[in-house]
Amino acid sequence: MKFKLVFILLISCLCLNQSCVRKLDTGNIDLEKWKSDRYGCRGLRLEQLEEIKHIKNNFLEATNQELIVTFGRPDRVELLNKSQSFFFYFLEPSSSCDGVEIEKEPLKVLFRLNAINRVSEVTISTLDP
Repeated sequence: MKFKLVFILLISCLCLNQSCVRKLDTGNIDLEKWKSDRYGCRGLRLEQLEEIKHIKNNFLEATNQELIVTFGRPDRVELLNKSQSFFFYFLEPSSSCDGVEIEKEPLKVLFRLNAINRVSEVTISTLDP
């Protein structure tokens, strides 16, 4: 009986530990502004471009869930093939913004995720993958 109780407690602790997702260290990026600027419509993300450039490699090996907890739901997700995907966060207004006519591709942060949903590359670009 005592062994069963210890075993159940141990399994419960392991499950709780696995279900917790940490927020990533984002330096001086204002995450409230970031999350309130979906699709880059308000230009609040673009204000933080230099900080993102400075710390972008800190996000390597982060999980997709850590990105979502930290930066909010991505503006766009693209499945490249069965083994990798991209999370898009627009820095400049995208075509999803009301009343905005896009003349060129907007600047965006691209997180490349590998087959085990870990960040393998962070790019700031106007190009699509």
